[in-house]
Amino acid sequence: MYDYDLLVVGSANADLVIGVERRPAAGETVLGGGLATHPGGKGANQAVAAARLGARTALLARVGDDAHGRLLLDSQRAAGVDTVGVLVGGAPTGVALITVDPSGDNSIVVSPGANGRLAPADVQAAACLFQASRVVSTQLEIPLETVVEVVRNLAPGSRFVLNPSPPQPLPGEVLAACDPLIVNEHEARVILGEACVSEEPADWARLLLAKGPKSVVVTLGAEGALVADGHGVASVPSVKVDAVDTTGAGDAFTAALAVRLGGGATLAEAAAYAARVGAAAVTRRGAQESYPTAAEVDALCCAIPGDNPRTPGRGSDSAPGSGGQGGML
Repeated sequence: MYDYDLLVVGSANADLVIGVERRPAAGETVLGGGLATHPGGKGANQAVAAARLGARTALLARVGDDAHGRLLLDSQRAAGVDTVGVLVGGAPTGVALITVDPSGDNSIVVSPGANGRLAPADVQAAACLFQASRVVSTQLEIPLETVVEVVRNLAPGSRFVLNPSPPQPLPGEVLAACDPLIVNEHEARVILGEACVSEEPADWARLLLAKGPKSVVVTLGAEGALVADGHGVASVPSVKVDAVDTTGAGDAFTAALAVRLGGGATLAEAAAYAARVGAAAVTRRGAQESYPTAAEVDALCCAIPGDNPRTPGRGSDSAPGSGGQGGML
């Protein structure tokens, strides 16, 4: 019997968000609106999203002994996340500088801070959390060697989910553990490298699968997503919503998919549910504060799949792989 439905190993950042009429070009200064500070970071976001859905969730992360760190811990605890694995000190809390335009698109620059100090030794010291967790999810806002150590500490029978954001080439040991590997267009191209010889997303999914993951999810924005495993490639439609802010939406998608997979759903079923969670998240501003409860997701069950051009997921944090806080279907 597992104590946790999901263990998230990853980053925790303070999101400093400013609204702009348009994002500046190189060398240009633009005026923005008021500055807002929110709890964020891909790891912390996923943990809150899962807990809001009712999953028993734990977080392994590192924050600074500062006001931003306290903000992040308070947010986790308020959502019901077990913070026994959150380490404090060693460096200031990570910070993400985010601009959001009127269409909801964002651009993000992350200063890793304490996230860069989450070390393989911290994973080893948290062995009891891994043994107690049905699914383990991580990202690449923490050192790659720490992600490798996560794979080496997985409990027998547990499932590993990876969103490689910001993207970089992955060792075979990590790829082989992924079930699934969740990527958007940019992430797929980076990970495939010279092997990306096609412009067809279905080919990306097959090529990625050939690199070793047990399963793959490719998010395609308004076109929905593709899921791929040993049974083939299948499409999952997007959900039509009016997007307000895409910050952290991909993290909600990943968390929801991981939780549903842990509950026994098929990959396509989990992705369809995750699409509704991500769609609900983009209708509100902010990251963690935008995440829906299970009841709010159920209210979207009758939403008609559509071709809304503002359903995020293929570009910036609407682009998980562009180095931002996330993106979604």
